[in-house]
Amino acid sequence: MEYRTLPHGGDKISVIGLGMGSIHNAGTAEAERIVRAALDAGINYFDFVPSKVVAFEGYARALKGQRDRAMLQVHIGADYSRGEYGWTTDPKKSIAEFEARLALLGTDYADFGFIHCIDENADFDKVMNGPVWEWAQRRHDEGVIRHLGFSTHSVSIARRFLATGKMDMGMFSMNPMYDYTDESAYGKGEVADRADLYREFEAAGVGISVMKTFAGGQLLDGRESPFGHALTPAQCLQYVLDKPGVITALPGVRSMADLEDAIRFCDLTPEERDYSILGTFSQTDTRGRCVYCNHCQPCPEGISIGLVNKYYDLACIGDDMAANHYRELERHASDCIHCGHCDKRCPFGVPQSARMAEIAKYFER
Repeated sequence: MEYRTLPHGGDKISVIGLGMGSIHNAGTAEAERIVRAALDAGINYFDFVPSKVVAFEGYARALKGQRDRAMLQVHIGADYSRGEYGWTTDPKKSIAEFEARLALLGTDYADFGFIHCIDENADFDKVMNGPVWEWAQRRHDEGVIRHLGFSTHSVSIARRFLATGKMDMGMFSMNPMYDYTDESAYGKGEVADRADLYREFEAAGVGISVMKTFAGGQLLDGRESPFGHALTPAQCLQYVLDKPGVITALPGVRSMADLEDAIRFCDLTPEERDYSILGTFSQTDTRGRCVYCNHCQPCPEGISIGLVNKYYDLACIGDDMAANHYRELERHASDCIHCGHCDKRCPFGVPQSARMAEIAKYFER
């Protein structure tokens, strides 16, 4: 296993961590074996936002007696009060649920306490100017939270978190699909902005833990990929690990086979990790498919068109968390007035007005 150093604190973190959104599919006994095997393989960084409460028991069993071998990324705002993942900015619920997660895991501290999944300014203002952030800082001072962090899919929100000067790690969605540019007209706006953001993380001494490394599996399937080509897991992992500020990538695991695939990355040759094939994808490969570049912004109705598309695409391939995040947006696809602004602006030829109708219909179901 390879390790990188967290700028604030000097912790050594495995470049391959584990995302736990789908670990419930393994069952309690298998989840325990997966976490134990990951620790034995040198993985020491674990995100902790499973989709269902059933995942907690196996996780807790695996950590018993070896808590010090694992660094846990626990989220403030993940709500399991109904037995499965939910999202909340309610202060009392956010705090109670965070403390309940620690109790279920049999630990009295979180290595990383993350302000969870803030994608819009109104939610940032509510959480960061209220009792949740005050509580998080107090628990940090007490040592219950050893490092403060955040998760977001938004470049502008990430910058607001960085500007606090209080963060040690940020969880951000990153992969070739979200970042892609052919260095011509598409290398403007959001694409360049994302590249600048990664450098800003590094300059601020804030690490990045990467979510959505495979874009919910889309990049591994040539039929689903916006490029019309499948990439390998190793290519996607190396791509994000080459970005400034990145400390660890967190591929999700559903089984021991998924874990073995993640671990295998460290034994691959540079040739097997090479992702230079991205440079061969032509502009026409992405036409008609939204790559969330946000060239269509600003929407006259205030719809975050890139996020709406991203959450929809992920929801269609079974990502329940993405569907939940879509519902929490202030403006939805159903708010589209079909003015055509986004259709004219899209450099990839996506008929966004029609797509908004499609997305609205999907979520109405």
